[in-house]
Amino acid sequence: MSKSEKLLEKIRNNSKAVSFDDLDKILRGYRFVRRQPCRGSPHYYYTHGALTLSVPYKRPYVGEIYVKRALVLIEQAAEDEV
Repeated sequence: MSKSEKLLEKIRNNSKAVSFDDLDKILRGYRFVRRQPCRGSPHYYYTHGALTLSVPYKRPYVGEIYVKRALVLIEQAAEDEV
């Protein structure tokens, strides 16, 4: 099992304690393109074709709803590549 697979499994098992950096690493690993916020906005935007996700930069953990939405989009992106 690769590092990214282990990280994804860790995120799936505990979606309440996911750091922004870990979520960013997984999304970019699945070829989501990150767009920086503008004018001081804490939100980062990730796109993969027609799939779009907005994630607020928050310490120490990202909100659980954003993590769950990211997991759904990762599954959709993996299906699209097959």
